[in-house]
Amino acid sequence: MAQKQLDKWSDQKMPKLTLDKLEAFLWTSADILRGSIDSSEYKHYIFGLLFLKRLSDQFQDEYTQIKGDPEDRDNYKFYVPKKARWSAIRKVSEGIGAAIDKAFAAMEEENEALQDVLIPIQFGDTKRLKDDTLSKLIIHFSQKEYNLANSNLSDPDILGRAYEYLIKQFADDSGKKGGEFYTPNGVVRTLIKILQPKEGMRICDPACGSGGMLIECFRYLKETGQNPENLTLFGQEKNRNTWAIAKMNMLLHNILDAEILHSNTMTDPLSEDGILMVFDMVIANPMWNQKEWSKEKFDMGDPYGRVLYEVPSNSSGDWMWVQHMVSTLNTTGRMGVVLDNGALFRGNREKKCRKGFIDDDLIEGIVALPANLFYNTGSPGCLIIINKNKTNELKEKVFFIHAENEYEEGSGQNFLREDHIMKISKTYQKKKKIDKFSDLITLEEIIENDYNLNVSRYVDILPEEELIDINECLKEIQMIREKRKDLEVKFDENMRTLNYDL
Repeated sequence: MAQKQLDKWSDQKMPKLTLDKLEAFLWTSADILRGSIDSSEYKHYIFGLLFLKRLSDQFQDEYTQIKGDPEDRDNYKFYVPKKARWSAIRKVSEGIGAAIDKAFAAMEEENEALQDVLIPIQFGDTKRLKDDTLSKLIIHFSQKEYNLANSNLSDPDILGRAYEYLIKQFADDSGKKGGEFYTPNGVVRTLIKILQPKEGMRICDPACGSGGMLIECFRYLKETGQNPENLTLFGQEKNRNTWAIAKMNMLLHNILDAEILHSNTMTDPLSEDGILMVFDMVIANPMWNQKEWSKEKFDMGDPYGRVLYEVPSNSSGDWMWVQHMVSTLNTTGRMGVVLDNGALFRGNREKKCRKGFIDDDLIEGIVALPANLFYNTGSPGCLIIINKNKTNELKEKVFFIHAENEYEEGSGQNFLREDHIMKISKTYQKKKKIDKFSDLITLEEIIENDYNLNVSRYVDILPEEELIDINECLKEIQMIREKRKDLEVKFDENMRTLNYDL
């Protein structure tokens, strides 16, 4: 009987991998690297191994089920050559880093979609990572229960979500450097719920970082019962390593058709025959107050005609990003950008840009965000929503939301909870006026305020002054007078007694 029970247990399949278990496993892999390299570099090595292991496990799963020649490349979305298969990597005991680099090169050679994605991750530098450290990583990733093929996942989406988790964790771990490639998910979700993308749209993020905003658009369509496959996604990212992370992020979310370019948006925007590509929706969180934003190119005249109002100064490229984004909207397009709160009220050239957008009635709404949400600054940010096709209700008006108090404190950083996200996005969608929170303001009032868009000018956030009851005040004054008289009488009596004694 005991043997039959053992046989029954051995025949049972191993439990499928859950998100919590996968996240813990991936974060533990960072512990293996601690002390070998800087924490800001963990992501390149762990992302690279995760991606290679995922492709190899899925390939092996499909390989065993292929009828016919399993080496026929046409049978796979991603063909994994023999030297790149995990079974081959596991056998290497010396020169492990060099073997991984060769595996990456072979993967890129066999799969056009991976061109230049894996090669930037250099494992072969033995001064940085020794064989013993890499061997521990390989053993860690080789645990049987962490097979990353679809058949072993409790949900096909958990690999993409685990990858997002890692991106966030590495942003947390690397502090200021993390903000260069990651926007907190609460901010991203708030922006996307405000904009409400729809199937059939062409959407672009010209400063896409690790690709989170584009992925959130894809996810939003899923959540709202739309077909996310009917989206056309574009992105640009200047930093090569961050671009590679974005590409892997897309592929791990099974978004295979997104066009993510490694290029500088300011000097080389997406274009066709020298004409800017246009989109239904544009979203971005560009680097705030960027000083090296290729201003000199625009001073000489932008060939794409993106200077709509003014070339900003060297000290901040914020409003050049806004002008670029608007220039790539079609005639009915909308956009949302995350910027430093100072962009709403700074003067000089930035004011001239704001004046142009306000006079042309392009700004639909402004949301003031809480402080300390972002990794690279404690400053509060804001969301600026622009619409080339405003409804009659919103023409010559701007909707303001003061959401600076909508947050929960975290350890060292604040974050937006789901109820905060829903309050902000639903209020925005309904354009509902809420005392101390939101209001719809005319352009006339904004112009009277010298084109200042600071939300606190338009949403009264001061506490209510307590009404004064004049009758109660008079009663209190009378009581004070009577007490004073009593004190004066007692004082006189005491003085008389003192003089008598003397």
